[in-house]
Amino acid sequence: MYNEAKEAYKAVGVDAEQAIEKCGRIPVSLHCWQGDDVSGFENANAALSGGIQATGNYPGKARSFAELTADLDVAYSLIPGAKRLNLHAIYAVGENIGRDKIEFKHFKPWFDYAEKRGIKIDFNPTLFSHPMHKDGMTLSHPDKAVRDFWVRHVKACRKIAAETGKAQGSPCLHNIWIPDGLKDIPADRLTPRIRLRESLDEIFSVKYDKRYIVDAVESKVFGIGMESYTAGSSEFYLSYAATRGINALLDNGHFHPTESTADKIPSLLAFFDKVALHVTRPVRWDSDHVVLFEDEVKEIAKEIIANGAEERVLIGLDYFDASVNRIAAWAIGARNMQKALLYALLTPHAELKRLQDERKFTALTATREELKTLPFGDVWNEYLRRQSVPGSEWLGVVEDYENRVLSARK
Repeated sequence: MYNEAKEAYKAVGVDAEQAIEKCGRIPVSLHCWQGDDVSGFENANAALSGGIQATGNYPGKARSFAELTADLDVAYSLIPGAKRLNLHAIYAVGENIGRDKIEFKHFKPWFDYAEKRGIKIDFNPTLFSHPMHKDGMTLSHPDKAVRDFWVRHVKACRKIAAETGKAQGSPCLHNIWIPDGLKDIPADRLTPRIRLRESLDEIFSVKYDKRYIVDAVESKVFGIGMESYTAGSSEFYLSYAATRGINALLDNGHFHPTESTADKIPSLLAFFDKVALHVTRPVRWDSDHVVLFEDEVKEIAKEIIANGAEERVLIGLDYFDASVNRIAAWAIGARNMQKALLYALLTPHAELKRLQDERKFTALTATREELKTLPFGDVWNEYLRRQSVPGSEWLGVVEDYENRVLSARK
Protein backbone atom coordinates (compact mmCIF):
# COMPACT_ATOMS: atom_id res chain seq x y z
CA MET A 1 0.00 0.00 0.00
CA TYR A 2 2.86 2.38 0.75
CA ASN A 3 4.52 1.65 -2.59
CA GLU A 4 1.28 2.53 -4.38
CA ALA A 5 0.95 5.69 -2.32
CA LYS A 6 4.54 6.62 -3.13
CA GLU A 7 3.78 6.35 -6.83
CA ALA A 8 0.61 8.43 -6.43
CA TYR A 9 2.60 11.24 -4.83
CA LYS A 10 5.40 10.89 -7.37
CA ALA A 11 2.82 11.60 -10.08
CA VAL A 12 2.23 15.06 -8.57
CA GLY A 13 5.93 15.76 -8.09
CA VAL A 14 6.34 14.75 -4.44
CA ASP A 15 9.01 12.37 -3.10
CA ALA A 16 7.36 10.46 -0.24
CA GLU A 17 10.69 9.01 0.89
CA GLN A 18 12.13 12.48 1.27
CA ALA A 19 9.00 13.66 3.11
CA ILE A 20 9.24 10.82 5.62
CA GLU A 21 12.92 11.42 6.25
CA LYS A 22 12.46 15.17 6.66
CA CYS A 23 9.45 14.87 8.96
CA GLY A 24 11.46 12.76 11.37
CA ARG A 25 13.97 15.60 11.81
CA ILE A 26 11.53 18.39 12.74
CA PRO A 27 11.38 18.68 16.54
CA VAL A 28 8.14 19.22 18.43
CA SER A 29 8.36 20.33 22.08
CA LEU A 30 6.01 18.38 24.35
CA HIS A 31 4.60 20.40 27.27
CA CYS A 32 5.09 18.75 30.66
CA TRP A 33 2.04 20.46 32.17
CA GLN A 34 -0.51 18.29 30.33
CA GLY A 35 0.49 15.46 32.66
CA ASP A 36 -0.65 17.10 35.89
CA ASP A 37 -3.13 19.84 34.88
CA VAL A 38 -0.53 22.63 35.32
CA SER A 39 -0.20 21.89 39.04
CA GLY A 40 3.58 21.82 39.29
CA PHE A 41 5.57 20.73 42.31
CA GLU A 42 5.36 23.86 44.48
CA ASN A 43 1.87 23.19 45.77
CA ALA A 44 -0.05 20.49 43.94
CA ASN A 45 -3.33 21.62 45.52
CA ALA A 46 -2.99 25.28 44.53
CA ALA A 47 -5.77 26.63 42.32
CA LEU A 48 -4.86 27.81 38.84
CA SER A 49 -4.92 31.56 38.36
CA GLY A 50 -4.16 33.92 35.52
CA GLY A 51 -7.16 33.39 33.30
CA ILE A 52 -6.50 29.69 32.61
CA GLN A 53 -8.37 26.53 33.57
CA ALA A 54 -7.88 22.78 33.43
CA THR A 55 -11.32 21.17 33.50
CA GLY A 56 -12.10 17.59 34.43
CA ASN A 57 -10.81 15.12 36.99
CA TYR A 58 -9.74 12.03 35.06
CA PRO A 59 -8.06 9.54 37.40
CA GLY A 60 -4.32 9.00 37.40
CA LYS A 61 -2.93 12.53 37.49
CA ALA A 62 0.84 12.68 38.02
CA ARG A 63 1.78 13.95 41.49
CA SER A 64 5.58 13.90 41.49
CA PHE A 65 8.66 14.07 39.30
CA ALA A 66 8.86 10.26 39.21
CA GLU A 67 5.24 9.87 38.15
CA LEU A 68 5.34 12.68 35.60
CA THR A 69 8.50 11.39 33.91
CA ALA A 70 7.11 7.83 33.88
CA ASP A 71 4.00 9.13 32.12
CA LEU A 72 6.11 11.14 29.68
CA ASP A 73 8.07 8.02 28.79
CA VAL A 74 4.86 6.28 27.76
CA ALA A 75 3.76 9.31 25.75
CA TYR A 76 7.13 9.63 24.00
CA SER A 77 7.01 5.95 23.03
CA LEU A 78 3.83 6.68 21.06
CA ILE A 79 5.02 9.83 19.28
CA PRO A 80 7.18 9.76 16.14
CA GLY A 81 9.77 12.33 15.12
CA ALA A 82 12.33 14.45 16.93
CA LYS A 83 11.24 15.48 20.40
CA ARG A 84 11.83 18.23 22.91
CA LEU A 85 10.45 18.80 26.41
CA ASN A 86 8.92 22.10 27.51
CA LEU A 87 9.12 22.90 31.25
CA HIS A 88 7.54 25.56 33.43
CA ALA A 89 9.36 26.98 36.44
CA ILE A 90 6.82 25.43 38.84
CA TYR A 91 8.33 22.02 38.05
CA ALA A 92 11.52 22.54 40.08
CA VAL A 93 12.50 19.31 41.81
CA GLY A 94 13.37 19.17 45.50
CA GLU A 95 13.40 22.12 47.88
CA ASN A 96 10.85 24.89 47.44
CA ILE A 97 12.94 28.02 47.89
CA GLY A 98 10.75 30.56 46.12
CA ARG A 99 10.39 31.35 42.45
CA ASP A 100 12.76 34.29 42.53
CA LYS A 101 15.59 32.11 43.85
CA ILE A 102 15.41 29.03 41.62
CA GLU A 103 18.59 27.83 39.91
CA PHE A 104 19.67 25.31 37.31
CA LYS A 105 20.36 22.74 40.03
CA HIS A 106 16.64 22.59 40.84
CA PHE A 107 16.01 21.35 37.29
CA LYS A 108 19.05 19.10 37.01
CA PRO A 109 16.90 15.96 37.39
CA TRP A 110 14.92 17.09 34.35
CA PHE A 111 18.13 17.70 32.40
CA ASP A 112 19.45 14.26 33.30
CA TYR A 113 16.12 12.69 32.32
CA ALA A 114 16.13 14.42 28.94
CA GLU A 115 19.80 13.82 28.23
CA LYS A 116 19.45 10.06 28.67
CA ARG A 117 16.66 10.06 26.08
CA GLY A 118 18.28 12.38 23.57
CA ILE A 119 15.63 15.04 24.20
CA LYS A 120 16.32 18.79 24.36
CA ILE A 121 14.62 21.14 26.85
CA ASP A 122 12.73 24.42 26.53
CA PHE A 123 11.84 26.55 29.56
CA ASN A 124 9.23 29.07 30.73
CA PRO A 125 8.91 31.33 33.77
CA THR A 126 5.63 30.80 35.64
CA LEU A 127 3.88 34.10 36.32
CA PHE A 128 0.60 32.70 37.60
CA SER A 129 -0.80 30.57 40.44
CA HIS A 130 1.23 32.39 43.09
CA PRO A 131 0.47 34.80 45.98
CA MET A 132 2.53 37.51 44.25
CA HIS A 133 0.20 37.37 41.25
CA LYS A 134 -1.76 40.24 42.74
CA ASP A 135 -4.90 41.92 41.42
CA GLY A 136 -4.48 40.07 38.12
CA MET A 137 -1.05 41.59 37.46
CA THR A 138 2.65 40.75 37.69
CA LEU A 139 5.25 42.64 35.61
CA SER A 140 2.83 45.52 35.01
CA HIS A 141 1.53 45.82 38.58
CA PRO A 142 1.42 49.36 40.08
CA ASP A 143 3.34 48.13 43.15
CA LYS A 144 7.06 48.11 42.42
CA ALA A 145 7.65 45.39 45.00
CA VAL A 146 5.37 43.06 43.04
CA ARG A 147 7.05 43.92 39.76
CA ASP A 148 10.51 43.46 41.26
CA PHE A 149 9.64 39.98 42.54
CA TRP A 150 8.59 38.87 39.08
CA VAL A 151 11.58 40.54 37.44
CA ARG A 152 13.82 38.50 39.74
CA HIS A 153 11.87 35.36 38.85
CA VAL A 154 12.16 35.81 35.09
CA LYS A 155 15.85 36.74 35.39
CA ALA A 156 16.42 33.51 37.30
CA CYS A 157 14.54 31.57 34.61
CA ARG A 158 16.53 33.12 31.77
CA LYS A 159 19.74 32.12 33.52
CA ILE A 160 18.44 28.55 33.89
CA ALA A 161 17.47 28.50 30.21
CA ALA A 162 20.89 29.75 29.11
CA GLU A 163 22.66 27.18 31.26
CA THR A 164 20.37 24.47 29.90
CA GLY A 165 21.04 25.48 26.31
CA LYS A 166 24.78 25.46 26.86
CA ALA A 167 24.72 22.10 28.59
CA GLN A 168 22.52 20.39 25.98
CA GLY A 169 24.25 21.90 22.95
CA SER A 170 20.99 23.28 21.58
CA PRO A 171 19.39 26.69 22.19
CA CYS A 172 16.72 26.59 24.90
CA LEU A 173 13.56 28.50 24.01
CA HIS A 174 12.69 30.80 26.92
CA ASN A 175 9.20 32.19 26.55
CA ILE A 176 7.53 34.86 28.70
CA TRP A 177 3.76 34.90 29.07
CA ILE A 178 2.07 37.01 31.74
CA PRO A 179 -1.60 37.01 32.78
CA ASP A 180 -1.77 40.77 33.41
CA GLY A 181 -5.08 42.39 32.57
CA LEU A 182 -8.37 43.86 33.73
CA LYS A 183 -11.86 42.45 33.87
CA ASP A 184 -13.63 45.65 32.89
CA ILE A 185 -12.93 48.63 30.64
CA PRO A 186 -9.64 50.24 31.73
CA ALA A 187 -9.32 53.88 32.59
CA ASP A 188 -5.65 53.79 31.59
CA ARG A 189 -4.40 51.42 28.93
CA LEU A 190 -0.96 52.96 28.50
CA THR A 191 0.63 53.09 31.96
CA PRO A 192 0.50 49.32 32.66
CA ARG A 193 2.21 48.77 29.31
CA ILE A 194 4.91 51.32 30.15
CA ARG A 195 5.50 49.46 33.42
CA LEU A 196 5.62 46.15 31.52
CA ARG A 197 8.11 47.58 29.04
CA GLU A 198 10.33 48.78 31.87
CA SER A 199 10.15 45.41 33.62
CA LEU A 200 11.06 43.59 30.43
CA ASP A 201 13.94 45.98 29.75
CA GLU A 202 15.33 45.19 33.19
CA ILE A 203 14.94 41.45 32.55
CA PHE A 204 16.70 41.63 29.19
CA SER A 205 19.45 43.90 30.50
CA VAL A 206 21.27 40.63 31.26
CA LYS A 207 22.74 39.37 28.00
CA TYR A 208 23.25 35.71 27.11
CA ASP A 209 24.83 34.04 24.11
CA LYS A 210 22.14 33.37 21.50
CA ARG A 211 23.75 29.99 20.86
CA TYR A 212 22.27 28.94 24.21
CA ILE A 213 18.95 30.78 24.54
CA VAL A 214 16.15 31.94 22.26
CA ASP A 215 14.15 34.69 24.01
CA ALA A 216 10.47 35.06 23.12
CA VAL A 217 7.43 36.96 24.37
CA GLU A 218 3.85 35.69 24.01
CA SER A 219 0.73 37.79 23.60
CA LYS A 220 -2.88 37.02 24.49
CA VAL A 221 -6.12 38.72 23.54
CA PHE A 222 -7.99 37.99 26.81
CA GLY A 223 -8.48 35.49 29.60
CA ILE A 224 -10.91 34.64 32.38
CA GLY A 225 -10.96 37.65 34.69
CA MET A 226 -9.22 39.86 32.14
CA GLU A 227 -11.81 39.97 29.42
CA SER A 228 -11.51 43.68 28.65
CA TYR A 229 -7.77 44.33 28.62
CA THR A 230 -4.42 42.56 28.50
CA ALA A 231 -1.22 44.51 28.95
CA GLY A 232 0.73 42.02 26.82
CA SER A 233 -1.27 42.44 23.64
CA SER A 234 -0.13 41.30 20.20
CA GLU A 235 0.75 44.82 19.12
CA PHE A 236 2.72 45.44 22.32
CA TYR A 237 4.81 42.29 22.12
CA LEU A 238 5.44 42.43 18.38
CA SER A 239 6.68 46.00 18.80
CA TYR A 240 8.77 45.03 21.81
CA ALA A 241 10.32 42.01 20.10
CA ALA A 242 11.09 43.94 16.93
CA THR A 243 12.78 46.80 18.78
CA ARG A 244 14.68 44.65 21.29
CA GLY A 245 16.08 41.99 18.98
CA ILE A 246 14.17 39.08 20.49
CA ASN A 247 11.41 36.86 19.11
CA ALA A 248 7.63 36.61 19.24
CA LEU A 249 5.72 33.47 20.17
CA LEU A 250 2.36 32.80 18.53
CA ASP A 251 -0.17 30.74 20.50
CA ASN A 252 -3.06 29.99 18.17
CA GLY A 253 -5.48 30.14 21.09
CA HIS A 254 -4.46 33.69 21.98
CA PHE A 255 -6.11 35.59 19.16
CA HIS A 256 -9.61 36.44 18.04
CA PRO A 257 -11.41 33.32 16.74
CA THR A 258 -11.53 34.77 13.22
CA GLU A 259 -7.78 35.44 13.07
CA SER A 260 -5.48 32.97 11.31
CA THR A 261 -2.31 32.19 13.21
CA ALA A 262 -1.00 30.41 10.11
CA ASP A 263 -1.21 33.71 8.23
CA LYS A 264 0.87 35.40 10.92
CA ILE A 265 3.80 32.99 10.51
CA PRO A 266 5.04 34.23 7.12
CA SER A 267 4.44 37.83 8.21
CA LEU A 268 6.87 37.33 11.09
CA LEU A 269 9.31 35.31 8.99
CA ALA A 270 9.71 38.38 6.80
CA PHE A 271 11.24 40.27 9.75
CA PHE A 272 12.33 37.84 12.49
CA ASP A 273 15.08 35.24 12.45
CA LYS A 274 12.88 32.80 14.36
CA VAL A 275 9.20 32.40 15.19
CA ALA A 276 8.04 30.35 18.16
CA LEU A 277 4.70 28.52 18.29
CA HIS A 278 2.38 27.12 20.92
CA VAL A 279 -0.05 24.90 19.07
CA THR A 280 -3.38 24.31 20.78
CA ARG A 281 -7.07 24.08 19.87
CA PRO A 282 -9.32 26.88 21.06
CA VAL A 283 -13.04 26.24 21.20
CA ARG A 284 -14.69 29.68 21.28
CA TRP A 285 -11.91 30.92 23.58
CA ASP A 286 -8.42 29.89 24.68
CA SER A 287 -9.75 26.63 26.09
CA ASP A 288 -6.63 24.57 25.32
CA HIS A 289 -8.32 21.52 23.85
CA VAL A 290 -6.23 18.63 22.52
CA VAL A 291 -4.83 19.37 19.06
CA LEU A 292 -6.68 17.59 16.24
CA PHE A 293 -5.70 16.91 12.64
CA GLU A 294 -7.86 19.69 11.28
CA ASP A 295 -7.62 22.70 8.99
CA GLU A 296 -5.96 25.14 11.39
CA VAL A 297 -3.08 22.87 12.34
CA LYS A 298 -2.69 21.82 8.68
CA GLU A 299 -2.41 25.48 7.67
CA ILE A 300 0.17 26.14 10.40
CA ALA A 301 2.28 23.21 9.19
CA LYS A 302 1.82 24.28 5.56
CA GLU A 303 3.27 27.73 6.24
CA ILE A 304 6.28 26.20 7.97
CA ILE A 305 7.05 23.71 5.20
CA ALA A 306 6.07 25.80 2.17
CA ASN A 307 8.42 28.56 3.32
CA GLY A 308 11.33 26.24 4.14
CA ALA A 309 11.19 27.41 7.75
CA GLU A 310 11.62 24.09 9.52
CA GLU A 311 14.68 25.41 11.40
CA ARG A 312 13.28 28.91 11.97
CA VAL A 313 9.87 28.02 13.42
CA LEU A 314 10.11 26.46 16.88
CA ILE A 315 7.09 24.21 17.41
CA GLY A 316 5.72 23.57 20.88
CA LEU A 317 2.38 22.21 22.08
CA ASP A 318 0.29 23.90 24.77
CA TYR A 319 -2.97 22.40 25.98
CA PHE A 320 -4.20 20.72 29.14
CA ASP A 321 -7.27 18.53 29.22
CA ALA A 322 -8.09 16.83 32.52
CA SER A 323 -11.29 15.24 31.19
CA VAL A 324 -9.46 12.47 29.29
CA ASN A 325 -6.50 10.22 29.90
CA ARG A 326 -3.62 12.69 30.07
CA ILE A 327 -1.11 10.44 28.32
CA ALA A 328 -3.57 9.87 25.48
CA ALA A 329 -4.00 13.65 25.25
CA TRP A 330 -0.24 14.06 24.82
CA ALA A 331 -0.12 11.33 22.19
CA ILE A 332 -3.14 12.53 20.20
CA GLY A 333 -1.98 16.14 20.03
CA ALA A 334 1.66 15.38 19.23
CA ARG A 335 0.80 12.72 16.63
CA ASN A 336 -1.57 15.17 14.98
CA MET A 337 1.12 17.86 14.84
CA GLN A 338 3.36 15.28 13.18
CA LYS A 339 0.55 14.32 10.79
CA ALA A 340 0.16 17.95 9.79
CA LEU A 341 3.89 18.29 9.14
CA LEU A 342 3.99 15.13 7.04
CA TYR A 343 0.86 16.21 5.16
CA ALA A 344 2.54 19.52 4.36
CA LEU A 345 5.71 17.74 3.25
CA LEU A 346 3.61 15.68 0.83
CA THR A 347 2.28 18.81 -0.86
CA PRO A 348 3.84 20.10 -4.12
CA HIS A 349 4.33 23.65 -2.84
CA ALA A 350 6.53 24.80 -5.72
CA GLU A 351 3.85 23.85 -8.24
CA LEU A 352 1.10 25.52 -6.23
CA LYS A 353 3.19 28.69 -5.93
CA ARG A 354 3.78 28.64 -9.69
CA LEU A 355 0.05 28.45 -10.36
CA GLN A 356 -0.54 31.38 -8.00
CA ASP A 357 2.24 33.49 -9.60
CA GLU A 358 0.85 32.75 -13.05
CA ARG A 359 -2.63 33.70 -11.81
CA LYS A 360 -4.02 30.29 -12.74
CA PHE A 361 -6.47 30.23 -9.88
CA THR A 362 -8.82 27.67 -11.43
CA ALA A 363 -5.99 25.16 -11.74
CA LEU A 364 -4.76 26.07 -8.25
CA THR A 365 -8.12 25.37 -6.64
CA ALA A 366 -8.64 22.16 -8.64
CA THR A 367 -5.16 20.85 -7.82
CA ARG A 368 -5.56 21.52 -4.12
CA GLU A 369 -8.82 19.60 -4.08
CA GLU A 370 -7.32 16.61 -5.90
CA LEU A 371 -4.46 16.48 -3.38
CA LYS A 372 -6.91 15.96 -0.53
CA THR A 373 -7.79 12.43 -1.67
CA LEU A 374 -4.26 11.14 -2.23
CA PRO A 375 -3.39 8.15 0.04
CA PHE A 376 -1.84 10.13 2.86
CA GLY A 377 -2.76 7.51 5.46
CA ASP A 378 -0.55 4.89 3.84
CA VAL A 379 2.47 7.19 3.98
CA TRP A 380 1.67 8.06 7.61
CA ASN A 381 1.56 4.37 8.54
CA GLU A 382 4.93 3.82 6.86
CA TYR A 383 6.36 6.79 8.75
CA LEU A 384 5.17 5.30 12.05
CA ARG A 385 6.67 1.92 11.14
CA ARG A 386 10.06 3.44 10.41
CA GLN A 387 9.93 5.42 13.65
CA SER A 388 9.14 2.19 15.58
CA VAL A 389 5.97 3.80 16.93
CA PRO A 390 2.61 1.98 17.20
CA GLY A 391 -0.04 2.64 14.58
CA SER A 392 -3.73 2.59 15.45
CA GLU A 393 -3.01 0.14 18.28
CA TRP A 394 -1.32 2.90 20.32
CA LEU A 395 -4.43 3.39 22.47
CA GLY A 396 -4.08 -0.15 23.80
CA VAL A 397 -0.67 0.80 25.20
CA VAL A 398 -2.24 3.69 27.11
CA GLU A 399 -5.12 1.57 28.38
CA ASP A 400 -2.71 -1.10 29.62
CA TYR A 401 -0.64 1.56 31.44
CA GLU A 402 -3.79 3.03 32.94
CA ASN A 403 -4.86 -0.38 34.28
CA ARG A 404 -1.41 -1.18 35.67
CA VAL A 405 -0.20 2.21 36.92
CA LEU A 406 -2.63 5.10 36.75
CA SER A 407 -5.51 3.29 38.44
CA ALA A 408 -3.36 2.82 41.55
CA ARG A 409 -2.93 6.58 42.03
CA LYS A 410 -5.36 8.06 44.53
